[in-house]
Amino acid sequence: MKKKLIDRRNFMKSTAAGVGGFFLLGSYQNRAQAKETDKKIIYRTLGKTGIKVPVVSMGMVNAGNPNLVRAALDAGIVYLDTAHAYQRGQNEALVGEVIKGRSRDSYIVGTKVESPQNRITFLYTDEATEEAFLKGLDASLKRLGLDYLDILYHHRVGRRESALFEPILKAMEKAKKSGKARFVGVSTHRNESEVIQAAIDSKFYEIVLTAYNFKQKHYLQVKEAIAKAAQSGLGIIAMKVMGGMVSQDPLRPINAGAALKWVLQDHNVHTAVPGFCTFEEMKTDLSVMENLTLTDSEKEYLKTASSSPGMYCQGCGQCEKQCLAKLPIPDLMRAYMYCYGYRKPGMAQELVVSLGLPSHVCEDCGPCPVKCLNGWNVAGKIRDVARLRDVPSEFIA
Repeated sequence: MKKKLIDRRNFMKSTAAGVGGFFLLGSYQNRAQAKETDKKIIYRTLGKTGIKVPVVSMGMVNAGNPNLVRAALDAGIVYLDTAHAYQRGQNEALVGEVIKGRSRDSYIVGTKVESPQNRITFLYTDEATEEAFLKGLDASLKRLGLDYLDILYHHRVGRRESALFEPILKAMEKAKKSGKARFVGVSTHRNESEVIQAAIDSKFYEIVLTAYNFKQKHYLQVKEAIAKAAQSGLGIIAMKVMGGMVSQDPLRPINAGAALKWVLQDHNVHTAVPGFCTFEEMKTDLSVMENLTLTDSEKEYLKTASSSPGMYCQGCGQCEKQCLAKLPIPDLMRAYMYCYGYRKPGMAQELVVSLGLPSHVCEDCGPCPVKCLNGWNVAGKIRDVARLRDVPSEFIA
């Protein structure tokens, strides 16, 4: 595989990126200001884009109820964050159904296009081409029923080399020049600090969507990278804000409001995209839009919960170096979280199947040499979630 990195100087000479991006900006700001007078919603601006958004937006990854999305928009949510791959495209179709007939200046839509990559090295394969990326973008626009996106993301980037991969940047440049994307961003779930620094250095990206939560053992590094990015004018959006926290004990519920407030206490984070999927969860997140102050009980919860292993994979990559079979363990741990944390076995199955695992997983190695940072029984979790391959998809909700 040829790993072609962008020649930043030559690329920037050929780029008129960002210049035409402010059309319609005034109408977005007017809409935001009108809502601001109706409620005491806290707004922040996405860096140099000038887009003003509430501090809480809606992550669509788990959304399946169009009425919930409508209610969120009616309650003051402005930004909807989806992706080409979510629910095999059905998620974008759901967003398109909800926004149909609404004034185009009343909402902001961001979607993500992912390119084929090696699950261990996170470098792109030969199938990661400019043409393939643009084809994915066109499919997303069609499903959304839109002529253009407010934010187009280079999705699931895990390496500096990938963030600066020339074919993808050229595709995004074309998307901007053709009017199919107002602003461009990069999303990252692992090696966040490295990817964020690459986004700063590129002088091309305008927004960063990054994992950021109180469960990250390296959160100080992420916090520092976010501060540098915000200082350079990048818009910062936080995801994975709950840190994979789930509870099966009704007497010890998850304090989603505390986790969300923890992220938004960082003023360099302009908005967060929690993936609420019930009206009760939405009510909690909407309350945070108006009050970011942590109560004493919330502080105590964060202190206690931070020491729990939970289900959030740190993405540190140490497990992959130890695994004799070179399995994509972080992806498998994410699938496990989808299944047992999010209660989305369909999402988990789709991810597991996409990994192309060997027939027999974690059966022939003898004692597992993998020592997880979270103290997990990695082999046990892998054997458990890998069983989804054998379940007919029609039996999975």
